[in-house]
Amino acid sequence: MKLPIQITFHGIDHSDAVEERIREKAAKLETYYDRIIGCRVAIERHHGNTSNLHHKGEPFHVRIDVTVPGDELIVRRDPKDSHVNEDIFIALRDAFQAMERQVKEFASRQRAAQTA
Repeated sequence: MKLPIQITFHGIDHSDAVEERIREKAAKLETYYDRIIGCRVAIERHHGNTSNLHHKGEPFHVRIDVTVPGDELIVRRDPKDSHVNEDIFIALRDAFQAMERQVKEFASRQRAAQTA
């Protein structure tokens, strides 16, 4: 990405592997729309002793905020949602797939507005 990606971990230990995966997924978003201004990703767990990334039982909260000209695209994956997974990499994959759809839709609207 052109601007740094802000990645935060709450209630879990920092992981270089997770951070690298996030950076890869965020960079892929730019292939769908090259005017992304910024990207923030927050991963957290709320309950008990869950600092370990591999602890089972509590799903991950994932929030992705992508700033584009004139708008902000937001994806939230909350444990109350039925599609949330306890595996951090699957939770990230699902969240970034949802963001990918939003970025593609935004890019399509921008192209349509420019040709109108």
